[in-house]
Amino acid sequence: MGIEATVAGDSAPKDVRTVLSGADIDRVLTRIAHEIIEANKGTTDLVLMGIPSRGFPLAQRLAERIAAAEPGIDPVAMTGQLDVTMYRDDLRHSTTRTPVPTRLPEGGIDGKVVVLVDDVLYSGRTIRAALDALADLGRPRIVRLAVLVDRGHRELPIRADHVGKNLPTATSEKVRVHLSETDGAGNNEVVIEARA
Repeated sequence: MGIEATVAGDSAPKDVRTVLSGADIDRVLTRIAHEIIEANKGTTDLVLMGIPSRGFPLAQRLAERIAAAEPGIDPVAMTGQLDVTMYRDDLRHSTTRTPVPTRLPEGGIDGKVVVLVDDVLYSGRTIRAALDALADLGRPRIVRLAVLVDRGHRELPIRADHVGKNLPTATSEKVRVHLSETDGAGNNEVVIEARA
């Protein structure tokens, strides 16, 4: 059962349903971390590149879990941030996005297994932009994709290798990911908003 909410600047009431709690997100990230280790047969040459804004903290959380499972791994050294703003194909049609710095791990990405990390996979256009951005930065050996939520409605032939939750949605619904790193302490959940 959802709750009614009103978003600032929008007087239409919303039906808001929580689909992942903070504890659910923790469990999902632990599972994805183990899947990444297994798919990579360990952690040698593994790099996690988070897509801002919520993909980067998710990449950091995954790196911490991988380091906990594989002693001797430095989670900071395997994590980077990949800004895709200037590679998007909707810049002319959407509101201005402020680019954030792209930060590569010290060893770069050449010859590495790069796991792109994002919060929600929807049309696939953000991931296409991320692939273009990666190509300008180096030549990874393998590129994989890990997402917290796959909501469907793909417009491009892109599929995630590691999915926290498959969440069938209507195109009119919005999937919102709240993380404490970006949305304030104690704010960890995934919700679906629909017009009531």
